[in-house]
Amino acid sequence: MARERATALLLDLDGVLRRFDPAVAAGVEREYGLGDGVLTEIAMQWGRLQPVLTGQLSHADWVSSVADALTEPAGGPERARAAVEQWQRYRGEVDTEVLDVVREVRAAGVKVGLATNATDLLDADLAALGLVGELDVVVNSSTLGVHKPAPEYFAAACAALATPPARVLFVDDEDWAVRGARSAGLSAHRWGGHADLRYLRAALAY
Repeated sequence: MARERATALLLDLDGVLRRFDPAVAAGVEREYGLGDGVLTEIAMQWGRLQPVLTGQLSHADWVSSVADALTEPAGGPERARAAVEQWQRYRGEVDTEVLDVVREVRAAGVKVGLATNATDLLDADLAALGLVGELDVVVNSSTLGVHKPAPEYFAAACAALATPPARVLFVDDEDWAVRGARSAGLSAHRWGGHADLRYLRAALAY
């Protein structure tokens, strides 16, 4: 049996609507004598990351824990804090081609939601990126208390869109998130870049 045509779009933030230039972190690491990729490696350690993504820790506390872990390789606590603060000042860039499609489908009456594993800094990030008002709903794991790919996360996202899972198309650049969405009953597409925009237009009912 063919799936119902999607009438709502649910997008991941990082890797889909927002992108980060890896040269920024690499430049900070060179400046402070840190190994290549160490900032992301430490920041994304699951035991450190999971509490901030579920609202148990603030973004500021998470940043402090990353700096603490970098004290020795950075050459002291002050240098570690300075390196992390410099890295964190860069909040990424909006992918304008994706945003254009978001505007296009919303203008056609398709609801668009943001589904992101994020910290309590998300609202400030969306404001800084000029994305306030560009989406119908924002589902932030740290506000919800549960993160992708948990079925409860996707259930909450569909409820926020007031759309049954079978009518929601979810787009993410991570396989594990796509698999989780499909298990929760959503249509899901692994984002591979701008070539996929044609598919999104075709998949949505407008």
